[in-house]
Amino acid sequence: MSTVGQIEKKTQARVVKLFRDTLGYAYLGDWEDRAGNACIEKDLLSAWLKKRGVDKALITRALHLLSKAAGDTSKSLYDRNRAVYDLLRYGVKVKPDVGEHTQTVWLIDWKHPE
Repeated sequence: MSTVGQIEKKTQARVVKLFRDTLGYAYLGDWEDRAGNACIEKDLLSAWLKKRGVDKALITRALHLLSKAAGDTSKSLYDRNRAVYDLLRYGVKVKPDVGEHTQTVWLIDWKHPE
């Protein structure tokens, strides 16, 4: 049996335990072998943003920018992770339409993390 990645898996398990047991988040399970598995669950994120009252056009643009940052193979893994972190931490800046003012779509509700 290979031991590659075992330290990371233990760390992930501790993080899952913290989020589930201490912060009260719902754990959806280990989706590693699930068909259609992706780093960004667009349907779940889109539904959450819609529930928060974010306009559909803004959601579409925000998800596009998030996916683009995560999947930009012209950049190193570090740079991609940094770009995704910035979007998660500081929100995604998008325009609803040409000529309109930029709005921030928050992918995490930092004021109410519960």
